[in-house]
Amino acid sequence: MNPILSFIVILVGVYGLATSRNIIKSVFCVTIIEAGLILLFLNFGVYEGGVIPILTAIGLDVVDPLPQALMITTIVIGSTITSMALMLCIKIFHHYGTIEWKTVLKGDK
Repeated sequence: MNPILSFIVILVGVYGLATSRNIIKSVFCVTIIEAGLILLFLNFGVYEGGVIPILTAIGLDVVDPLPQALMITTIVIGSTITSMALMLCIKIFHHYGTIEWKTVLKGDK
């Protein structure tokens, strides 16, 4: 996998975050940025000709399993944070009646 693809996904998320007026869209853009970062870190652990450590004999070139284990943890934590952020969006909607950044930052009810 090419790291350029990871950077493109990250830039799409940053562009969406910079241009969104909706809080829920902002949450999903942060999730897109997270997915791009996960792809980028997984690129660091993979190289051409590497094999999976659990399926190989000792002494062969194996792929580093640490980035994969860390990214699984990142996916779990990221999904939890996303669900909490969406719950806060529901609370904001009940309090302000809208989920637009401009209205919420002004504090108008």
